[in-house]
Amino acid sequence: MSTPAFQPIAPDERIATLDVLRGLALLGILLMNMEGFVGPLDLSTTGIDPHWQGVDRWADAFVYVFVQGKFFTLFSLLFGAGFAVMAQRAEAAGRDFTGFYLRRSLGLLSIGLAHALLLWSGDILVAYALLSFLLLAFREAPRAWLPAMGVLAWLAAVGLMLLLGAMVMLMPADAAQAASAQAAIEAQRQAYGHGTYAQAVLQRLHDFGASLGALLVVGPQVLGMFLIGSWFARSGAIARPDQHARLFAWLRRGALPLGLALMLASAWYQPWLAPGRFDLRSAVAYAAGSVAGLLMCLGYLAWGVRWSHALRWLAPAGRMALSNYLGQSLVCTLLFYGYGLGGFEQMGRAWQLLFAVALFAAQVALSRFWLRRFRFGPVEWLWRAITYWRLPPLRRGEAGAQ
Repeated sequence: MSTPAFQPIAPDERIATLDVLRGLALLGILLMNMEGFVGPLDLSTTGIDPHWQGVDRWADAFVYVFVQGKFFTLFSLLFGAGFAVMAQRAEAAGRDFTGFYLRRSLGLLSIGLAHALLLWSGDILVAYALLSFLLLAFREAPRAWLPAMGVLAWLAAVGLMLLLGAMVMLMPADAAQAASAQAAIEAQRQAYGHGTYAQAVLQRLHDFGASLGALLVVGPQVLGMFLIGSWFARSGAIARPDQHARLFAWLRRGALPLGLALMLASAWYQPWLAPGRFDLRSAVAYAAGSVAGLLMCLGYLAWGVRWSHALRWLAPAGRMALSNYLGQSLVCTLLFYGYGLGGFEQMGRAWQLLFAVALFAAQVALSRFWLRRFRFGPVEWLWRAITYWRLPPLRRGEAGAQ
């Protein structure tokens, strides 16, 4: 008897709450990434930049406290949830999952590499693809272990940063490190703000190499959220939140306020993380912000589940999350980079947030329009073609559509 082949799922088989949450995460990711589109990428994760004043400083503080490190975390959790849902459906149907999943991961890796080198160097897809291979090893892990393993993986990254901060305290001050960081920022400024497309690609290649080194810290965090997300799907908490009411109530009323308080304390303790400077104080601020990000992410998840019906207008954007994520990079680099309209470092911080909201609103409208006519987003369709090794029907009503 032959093993049934995997097929793209029909729209009525989707878990609607996951699409709503992906849409919410997509908005947060755009708010976080705007500073890295408008200016040098290495200045976009340094806390509350002292050069901003007035309303721009408040906007920068808002992103740092409420957005940065929270929504990419939520998106990672949802990736893990999607993995678990696919594995459960494969098991229920008696289908081979490993080969399918490896092709899916390789497809995501290809798309991520194209994004990182040809569009924008702030890509997260390559990390997701590489870590997704590790996620496969946890498929048979007992469900009850997943949250603990996820939190331990996350805390391992926090512990590593504290250890590095302590080690730096034992070493003499290194002025060359700060100078190297400033040189890297200036190289990004010249390549992205004033360079040609070819020069930008060369700079992206350099930035990509640096981002692989950051996987030492980012990797355990992302893998940890994959595992926590897998638990939310395998336990039924996402699909049947009413059966986990006490958990979601604690996340809303306990984890979120606790995380916010910790994040505010971190921002007060060390609001500005100067490029190239890393010491124990910076490590403590990072550790506190990282733990706060985990707690706030889970709180956002709980509120998103609670309000999923009211937020269902986000679902079309969530169903096309990959296309919209890449679309954000395409639009913003063409607007702000030197080979585009040249708006690099020309937009204030508050205007960046307003622009992000407007762009996301346009994406929601475009996603609704697209999905009335097509079954998948364009990049989702390409990803499926790589995964299933055939061209799935794209237009609604085409032969073979489910």
